[in-house]
Amino acid sequence: MSPRTARATPLAVRFLRIARLTLHLFRGLWIVFTRYGRLPLAGRHRELQRWSRQLLAILNVRVHRHDVPEAWPPRCMVVLNHVSWLDIFAVFAVLPGVFVAKSEIARWPLVGTLVASVGTLFIERGSRGHARRMNQDIAAKMNAGEIVCICPEGTTTDGRELKPFHTALLQPALDAQGALLPLALRYVDGHGAQSVIPAYVGDQSLVASIWAIASAPRLGVELHFAPALDTVGRTRRELARECEAAIAERLGVRPPHKASGTRGDPPAAPPTTHSPTRSRYPAPADRAVS
Repeated sequence: MSPRTARATPLAVRFLRIARLTLHLFRGLWIVFTRYGRLPLAGRHRELQRWSRQLLAILNVRVHRHDVPEAWPPRCMVVLNHVSWLDIFAVFAVLPGVFVAKSEIARWPLVGTLVASVGTLFIERGSRGHARRMNQDIAAKMNAGEIVCICPEGTTTDGRELKPFHTALLQPALDAQGALLPLALRYVDGHGAQSVIPAYVGDQSLVASIWAIASAPRLGVELHFAPALDTVGRTRRELARECEAAIAERLGVRPPHKASGTRGDPPAAPPTTHSPTRSRYPAPADRAVS
């Protein structure tokens, strides 16, 4: 047998993982309903990080972190590609933050209740009034020291491509004069080759996705951080392009060809004296931790 030939996960192991995951979800509900809200912010972050790491361990998903910043930039917005419902827990396992997600997730059984209870901000599509309020809420979170995480593709992919970024979600970072931190997320199998098993795409149900992940012998999720981008004097369009390029480079895919912009983009700012990829924040640490 080839060393790269994956053995099928025994049925008993799959059911055990599903059972443990179910219990873990109920444990999460117990935490948020009994004590999560009474914890200080740092305590909530630690609780969420610990719980997310345990969820990934139950599903035998190992986290690999690369180029993690020595310190998170002030008023930070993390910009990442979107592959799976697991993305949110993979990120929470590494950094404290608040996710911006589509409103449909709030209606998912158990998972929706949990992510809503930890402060996830939900977008209602097609409502400009709600979008304005959401931008204000995101900027307020950033100004209060919270890290906000967004997936500006607006949909999931199987991880082998990158779709154009919607620029409107970047506006709160400009309003807060904060920083954008590009993050490339990639799922791999036990041998380090890219895996599409965790991808939550098409008409696949959440139950089918969970079963597929639980059936995988072993999975990993790689989080590759790029240098932070200063938003001062920049436009949403050019920042979206730079985030696309940074993430595409780390994923080893082509950046989207379609222009990433909206009619609401402000006019281009005058040329600045720094290069587009220069950051005023400390260089990331050169380390990989699993």
